[in-house]
This record gives sequence, C-alpha cells and structure tokens, in this order.
Amino acid sequence: MTIMEPFGHRLVTAIDKRGPLCVGVDPHPGLLESWGLPATVSGLERFAMTVVEALGPTVAVLKPQSAFFESYGSAGVAVLEKVIAATRDAGALLLLDAKRGDIGSTMAAYAAAYLTGGSPLAADALTVSPYLGFGSLTPALDVALAEGRGLFVLALTSNPEGRQVQHAVASDGPSDKTVAQSIVDQVGAVNAGDYPIGSIGLVVGATIGKTGVDLSNVNGPILAPGLGAQGATAADLKLVFADAHGALLPTTSRQVLGAGPTVAGLRDAAQRTVHEVRVALG
Repeated sequence: MTIMEPFGHRLVTAIDKRGPLCVGVDPHPGLLESWGLPATVSGLERFAMTVVEALGPTVAVLKPQSAFFESYGSAGVAVLEKVIAATRDAGALLLLDAKRGDIGSTMAAYAAAYLTGGSPLAADALTVSPYLGFGSLTPALDVALAEGRGLFVLALTSNPEGRQVQHAVASDGPSDKTVAQSIVDQVGAVNAGDYPIGSIGLVVGATIGKTGVDLSNVNGPILAPGLGAQGATAADLKLVFADAHGALLPTTSRQVLGAGPTVAGLRDAAQRTVHEVRVALG
C-alpha cells in the first residue's frame, strides 16, 4: 500500500497552485431544476459530473454533500463513487461532507468506508462531528493520519441552533472555556509540530462574526462555509479569521453552481470567487 503525502501538505500545495476555494457539489432539487435537469439519478449524475468536468482541473477542493447522493439510494451512492474517482483523476482534492460521528467500532467502520485506500468512497478528507466527545473521533483520527488523509471537525457552525452546544461552557476545563474552544484546542494539540500545517482541520462558519474563540494555535486547515448565498462576503473572512494560523479554505456552493449548467460559466464563477478571496485576504 502506498501512503500518500499528508493531507495538510497536499492542501497547502493545492491552495498555492489553484487558490483558496472549496466548491460544494450540492445537487439539491432546486439547482437541478435551474439547470433544466430532472430530480432523478440521471439528472444527479449529469449535474455532478458537469461540476467535476468544469472545476476538477482548476479548483483546489471539491466537496460533495453526501446526503444529496444518499437520498437516491444505492444508485445515488454509485454516482458519488464516480464523482470521487473523477475528481481524483482531474487533480482536485475531494472533501466528503458527511459529518459522521459515532463511537467505537461504528466510528471505525466510517473510517474504513471514507478514509481507507481501496474503498470506492475513500476521500482525501471527511467532515466529522465531535459532539459525542472529541475522543470518539480517535478511530477516524488514527486512520486519517496513517493514510495521509484529513478530517474537518465541526467547531463553530453558522446555524443558530448550534450555539446551545458550541457556546456552552465545557465541564472539563477553565470556567470560561466554551465547548467550541475546547474542540479547537484539541485539534491544535493533534497538529502541534506539523509543518507546514497538520492534517486535522476545523469547520468554522464564515457568517458567525467575531466569537472570541482563539484560532491562533490550530496549525491546520479551517473550512469556512457560508460564502455567497448564505450571506458571508470575502471581506468577512478577514474579520472572522484574523488570528487563524493555518490554511483558510472558504467554501461556497450556490454562488458558483448557480452559474451552470455550462462548463465555461462554472469556471468563470469559480475564478471570480478565488480572485475576490485573494484580494480580501491580501
């Protein structure tokens, strides 16, 4: 078995070459309709593979949302497998947005499915939820690091319901440390000493404003969803992530996908977004 270069290294290289942008592959029914495609497996495949054709050779990271494929059953998962393989062939990194979180052997099974070489669903990185306790992620952490893959751990999400958990005070630390800060610190501890950055990242919404959470010791990638249709602008990135140390990876979906269904339209929209982000971040 050939072990890949660590995900953190590969991500820094991809961002340097292609720009700081992750584009979601989110074939929800509204987008299929706007592209003139049916909400069927054939429409799903046409949509997803067009996105890969357009952006796989040019964008740093593509991020399929697993739920939109799973909703079509086994045929939809088969399309997801094709997307993963085609993205790899096109040269982009693939982050599977599945937000898996469980314990013990179940978490190990998720790791085998999404992070182990030879699995048709193996991605370069996977989103995971730490809200069964950060230690519950150990099986996925172990496999990701052994295989040269990455994780993006949910820390501060943009949905308002997340505050009741993420902004609560953690019971195992100082009286003012939030659950979100505890997660950030534990990710930073995993990445400590890695160069140029570690392979375990965070998910921090670009729409959340200043939260008081210290991101300076993450030493890993930060996925920043919310750019575009969710309301965040490129300028917001500098405000929210001013103290972040690592590779900032803004992500958008509808802002780029809405420019389809042509390959040229998708590429132009992605290139404009990369330019806006680069200008905003200096």
